[in-house]
Amino acid sequence: MTAAALDPDHLRARVRELLAAHPPATTAPEAFLRARFDAGLAWVHYPEGLGGLGAPRSLQAVVDAELEAAGAPDNDPRRIGIGLGMAAPTILAYGTEEQKRRFLRPLWLGEEVWCQLFSEPGAGSDLAALGTRAVREGGAEGEGEAEGEDGGDWVVDGQKVWTSSAHTARCAILIARTDPALPKHQGITYFLCDMTAPGVEVRPLRQITGEAEFNEVFLTGVRIPDAHRLGEVGQGWAVARTTLMNERVSIGGMRIPREGGMIAPVAAAWRERPELRTHDLHGRLMELWVEAEVARLTGERLRQQLAQGQPGPEGSGMKLTFARLNQEISGLEVELLGEEGLLYEDWTLRRPEIVDFTGRDAGYRYLRAKGNSIEGGTSEILLNIVAERVLGLPAEPRDDKDLAWKDLAR
Repeated sequence: MTAAALDPDHLRARVRELLAAHPPATTAPEAFLRARFDAGLAWVHYPEGLGGLGAPRSLQAVVDAELEAAGAPDNDPRRIGIGLGMAAPTILAYGTEEQKRRFLRPLWLGEEVWCQLFSEPGAGSDLAALGTRAVREGGAEGEGEAEGEDGGDWVVDGQKVWTSSAHTARCAILIARTDPALPKHQGITYFLCDMTAPGVEVRPLRQITGEAEFNEVFLTGVRIPDAHRLGEVGQGWAVARTTLMNERVSIGGMRIPREGGMIAPVAAAWRERPELRTHDLHGRLMELWVEAEVARLTGERLRQQLAQGQPGPEGSGMKLTFARLNQEISGLEVELLGEEGLLYEDWTLRRPEIVDFTGRDAGYRYLRAKGNSIEGGTSEILLNIVAERVLGLPAEPRDDKDLAWKDLAR
């Protein structure tokens, strides 16, 4: 791509060409999104042919602003957020050219929804302790699994839990143990799994909100071709760390408008219903409003840093703040509304495709926010990451890093 293509004016011209050839008013949304991807305007920092132009990531805002002003359709990040925020950057970093061309286009278009098969009943916060096994077809324990060997199928058995969107997903990012004789952070391999394959069973997990947004997934003899292995055999933890860093940035660094997100309904109720106000609630609301605005601006700065490179441990700090603020703000909203805040509109079991915090009542927001300090990395684990990798504090003592996984107490 020439230097001119890296100029904002050149990108604006490309957007105008796209709009002229595919007017949003007369073009089906699916057709427009396909044309946008093929024009390299989906994610401009991706390579040409993969929905991008190899341009700086910061120029995506230029494209988005032009398309939004023209009323162009966009994909829904709430429905395909795991694909956009986690699967795509990992496939881009570690995938073969064939994998990138097979998966990235339908992922961005929303034609294939993704989920994440990472956590297990005995390996949540300590994810590296996972026990789901992947054995190369025809190989015995520890055989045929050395680095550099390609081809054949893998047979996967195990259980995953807290899997958002598994009930709607077509594909999954999956980590499984391929060599139990190695320490727990080694001997893990990363796969791209077909959620429609025989042996994949998805069961709903009903939450405190009444709905089943999460799932548990049972894998019984699921066959995954070696062509769908991402990265080298045994290097799955390094690949997974890329996924996890991007996940925390996508959760904690979500773009929201000023006075948007969880603070919006609380501020609206305060302005519209003066009879609810007290001096104490006023002080607490002002503190949380300021914190929410600081977090929003910090998220903007984090996205600017991302434009210069890959996400780092700073995303863990943003995700920590996101969880704490959501829980404190939703608690204040319930207090502000009094008895009304205890009402709950719908307790029936539902399996939603998207999570909509602001479109539901205060009771839902209060209950759902409890999960924010668990999903995407527990707050306790993220505090350790910030302490060690941001503040440079000594690591916690551990005696299990060098033991073979098969010898660990479980």
